[in-house]
Amino acid sequence: MSGRRPRPSWSGEQLSFAWQSASLLLGYPDERLLERDLPVVTAAADELPTALGEPLRRVASALTERPLGDVQAAYVETFDTRRRCNLFLTYFAHGDTRKRGVALLRFKQAYLRSGFVLDESELPDHLCVVLEYAATIDRDLGWRLLLDHRAGLELLRMALGERESPWAGAVEAVCATLPALRGDEHEAVLRLAAEGPPAEEVGMTPYGTPAFDATLAAATGAAPEDLPMPAMPATRGAGA
Repeated sequence: MSGRRPRPSWSGEQLSFAWQSASLLLGYPDERLLERDLPVVTAAADELPTALGEPLRRVASALTERPLGDVQAAYVETFDTRRRCNLFLTYFAHGDTRKRGVALLRFKQAYLRSGFVLDESELPDHLCVVLEYAATIDRDLGWRLLLDHRAGLELLRMALGERESPWAGAVEAVCATLPALRGDEHEAVLRLAAEGPPAEEVGMTPYGTPAFDATLAAATGAAPEDLPMPAMPATRGAGA
């Protein structure tokens, strides 16, 4: 993205409520979600403006209409088997390529700057992780991470909407927290929708390499390299 970054039009509290709620709704559904988290999400949604609260309430309601086992099966079928319904943000721009490995490290470095050490069982670009980080740790940096992966978010929103997925409203609410798409951004979304994520599978070797990882660098004495923030796909050429 070029030019000055737009600023949020919602209050900090509204952003945090919306992002935390979406993070909970997009996580793997279990009994805790149904019994404890959904009432909290519904209460938070009731305090939000319609553009943010209504999509979140829609998801919360849909998740209670079917047996938990059916919801879990639908979740796996939606997010684990379909490329365009992927919850890993860097996947949309880079697929399973070496470029994605570098982009993942940039996320991890951003978290470390805020003193947030991510559990190694989770990749740092998972949307639930990014949203929880933005809601509870560093709102400004979380905002920038979401903006830099806007094309992927919009593709995810479109894919879930086309499938009439019960989770579509959660991503719709996240996108509603961001500024309206500008011309070049809209073109990037359309191009990504037409082409899909890159399919080449060449591994993610840089992730966890001392030269790029601040935690490993401290242990080995190597100086970590500051990686560029991955951005939306360019509007011309094959890109990404």
